[in-house]
This record gives sequence, structure tokens and C-alpha cells, in this order.
Amino acid sequence: MAQLAGTPGANEPYKGYGSPRPDGVGRVRVMIGAIVKPKEGAFKKDAAMFEKLFRDTQRQAYGLACRMTGNPSEAEDLLQESFLRAFRFFERYDPELPFSSWLYRIMTNAYIDTVRKKSRLKLLSFSQPTADAPSGFDFADPEASPEFELLKNALDDTVQAGLLSLPVDFRLAVLLADVEGLAYEEISEIMQTSIGTVRSRIHRGRQRLREYLVRKDPQKYREVTA
Repeated sequence: MAQLAGTPGANEPYKGYGSPRPDGVGRVRVMIGAIVKPKEGAFKKDAAMFEKLFRDTQRQAYGLACRMTGNPSEAEDLLQESFLRAFRFFERYDPELPFSSWLYRIMTNAYIDTVRKKSRLKLLSFSQPTADAPSGFDFADPEASPEFELLKNALDDTVQAGLLSLPVDFRLAVLLADVEGLAYEEISEIMQTSIGTVRSRIHRGRQRLREYLVRKDPQKYREVTA
């Protein structure tokens, strides 16, 4: 998985929204340690593999969760729920594929479930049919968009607020493309929709984010997003 400059990695402190990263992964780490206990046979091997994958991805996953929710406490809850689901269905994971993409799909679904419960609003289905883009790995090319310069570094309060103002599906598509640097195909798999829909969500999400930033602070953002 490509990691953009400024995106928190496994050994980097979180530099995103609000105060410096609390040890949001600490509670999750304790929880994972409690449920992944040494066993005999195949389960012991699977548990050891899961623990390694957890250690490798926990901090970057927490950074994405913070950007999704805009709230460190909610991010911790989302991270915990995502890893619990990942462990519960770990036998479905294909070790030949990136664990992070599989985890982000689980996290996306968990976040949508949370939004639905909180708002009780009907969200657009992630399976709406649209024309697919041509086959082959095709990236969103975030460096071609002005928003890349904003999202590749630490997100200030205005940018984070702009992301949170977007519809959930737009926000997730922009985050996965411009922050995580994933290809359209990977985002399509994570969001369980067509590549054409992914393209549309990224384009419309960037456009709405640009309009929000210019409206909030024209002097600061008009030139950056031009």
C-alpha cells in the first residue's frame, strides 16, 4: 500500500486533528492481547499472525479512524470494533493480499454502521451500479489535485471540519485516495462499489471540500485549491 508523505506510519506520532495523539491504540492493544491467547495447533499460529499484523497496522489505522470520526475517543472505539471484527473473521483473510486493505474494508463498514445508528438516516447504497473504469491498476493521482497538498500533511481544524462536512461516502473515498494513497481498485473493493462510482465520489468529494475551505477562509485556501 502506498503511503503519502505526512501520513502517520507505524512508528510516527499522530499529527492530525486536535491535540497530539493520545495512546489510542493502548486500550485496543490490551483488548487484543486478552482475546488472542496462546492456543495449541493452527489457532496458535493464526493468533500469532494476527498479533503481528495488528502491530504493523495499528497506528496507521488509528490515524485513519481519527480522520473518519474527527474525534479521538470515537476513533478508539472504531479501531477496537474493527480489529475485533477482523479477528472474529480472520479465517476469511487471504495472506496473499494486503491486510491493511482488508482491515480498511472492515473499518469502513463498522464506521457506516455507527453513522447509521447515530443518525438513523438512510445512506446511499455502496452497491449502486455505474459504469466501471477500464481495467488495470488506476490510481486517483492525488498529486494532480490541490487537495493533496492539504491532506498529505497534518490536517488542521478547518480541513478536518471540511472532511467531516462531506457525505460519508465522499469523505471515505477522499481519505482512502488522498491520505492512504490507495488505487481505485483497492478503494472499489473496500467500499464494495464500482470503480466508476469511486471516481465520482473522489471528484465530488474534492470539489465540495474545496468549496468548503474557500468559503471558510478565502485568503488562506483560495490559492492553495486553485
